[in-house]
Amino acid sequence: MLGLNNGVFYAMLSLGLAIIFGLLNVINFAHGALYMTGAFVALILYSFLGVWLGMEWLHIGFWPALIIAPLVVGSFGMLIERLLLRWLYRYDPIYSLLLTFGVALVLQGIFINYFNVSGTPYPGQPESLRGVVNLGFMVFPKFRLFAIVFSVIVCFAVWFVIERTRIGSVLRAGTEKPELVQAFGINVPLMVTLTFGFGTGLAGLAGVLAAPIYSVSPLMGADLIIVVFAVVVIGGMGSILGAVVSGLALGLIEGMTKVFYAPAASTVIFFLMVVVLLVRPAGLFGRQS
Repeated sequence: MLGLNNGVFYAMLSLGLAIIFGLLNVINFAHGALYMTGAFVALILYSFLGVWLGMEWLHIGFWPALIIAPLVVGSFGMLIERLLLRWLYRYDPIYSLLLTFGVALVLQGIFINYFNVSGTPYPGQPESLRGVVNLGFMVFPKFRLFAIVFSVIVCFAVWFVIERTRIGSVLRAGTEKPELVQAFGINVPLMVTLTFGFGTGLAGLAGVLAAPIYSVSPLMGADLIIVVFAVVVIGGMGSILGAVVSGLALGLIEGMTKVFYAPAASTVIFFLMVVVLLVRPAGLFGRQS
């Protein structure tokens, strides 16, 4: 179950990356920094906002943060797309990778300047989700169980919307044939901006879920983004279902590896990435060219 707890964060972050790359062909290296930003938004809402406003009694808890943080991070993502990335679409995706890598470094530098690098505990965990629950075969923390169930629901709901609804069809058509879709009166540039904002909002949502579990640190995204990219590559670049399934599966494999041979836990995902790319260069769920 602990492996699955890591897996749902891999899945949610990989899902946002897959949406942005699969629909927009943008390699968003700032995704980990935006995940970190979501966690810090939750921390600021609970611990710092009231102090800054001179209202020490003000604590905006976890449930409002679960809505506010993704909106804040998604809005910031839309600003990045509108002001920076839009000028790079005609060029090779490596340029968007370099730009978003720079954005990630700037965000990390800002938070390092004002917050504790070693991490700050998030004190706003809801009372109803504290303690443990007996699952019959093991005792498990309530909040971690909530994070698993909530993340799985979000991941498969997003997959269903993109792959099985008219909205998803319009999104895919708008990125593949933008001139044709625009001829039907659909504002494709706005659709691209909203899609990028939605993908980054998922990173912010994952950050809020991670805040009560891990210490909120300016480097928490940097520690995770390389693993998440490996998960996306294994699932298939741009594959929504591949990102979700691979994230959950690799989290479980990593957890089992910690049980049987802990030193290999940090490298098992990269070993599997090498094996998968040798057998299926497009990834498990990617389209073979």
